Formats: sequence, structure tokens, C-alpha cells
Amino acid sequence: QVQLVESGGGLVEPGGSLKLSCVGSGFNFDTAPMMWYRQVPGKERELVARIFSQGTRIDYADSVKGRFTMSRDNTKRTADLQMMSLKPEDTATYYCKTRTTRGEFWGQGIQVTVSA
Repeated sequence: QVQLVESGGGLVEPGGSLKLSCVGSGFNFDTAPMMWYRQVPGKERELVARIFSQGTRIDYADSVKGRFTMSRDNTKRTADLQMMSLKPEDTATYYCKTRTTRGEFWGQGIQVTVSA
């Protein structure tokens, strides 16, 4: 079955950096778009970044442009999100998502907390 497993979250001070990683299995990773979303309690889940199958197109939310970089390694089946210059408002649960011919699938989520 399709599985997405996130890692790399944690607590960081404002201005710091974190790198999230998502490992996918059970689907054709090479052709699947990969996305990172985030959600805070009481708010809708929002798209942070997405990368298409060959990595030739990457889209970012306006709130993270210039600070976050998404990448993928199809041989390792990973989709990473490098987050820099983190702000308290980046605090959220971050989710990895993919879309395949069988539907959409989510990871379990990982917490990122930006606080002094």
C-alpha cells in the first residue's frame, strides 16, 4: 500500500533552519507529484510547496517563497523541504502528500515549532 513517512521536524528558534524529509513507498514515485502542506489547529490545511515528477516545476506559497526550498530524489524516493529563516508563524504540523492513479495519500504529519 501507499505509505508516506515524514521526518526531520522539531523545535527551532526564530531565524533557524530545519529540513523535512518524506519517503514514499507503494507507488510509482518517479511519476508522482509530491506536496508539502501544513496545518495549525482551527485552520485549514494549506499548501506550502509542490514539485512535479521530474522536478522541473516547483511551486511555493507566497508566505514561504525565498525561505523554503523543495526538492526530490527519485532514486531515494524522497521529497525534502529545506526551511530557512523560520518564523513563529511557520509553527504547524507539516504533511507530505502525493497523488497517484489510485487517489491522494497523506503522511501522518510531523510537528515543527518555531519558538525562542
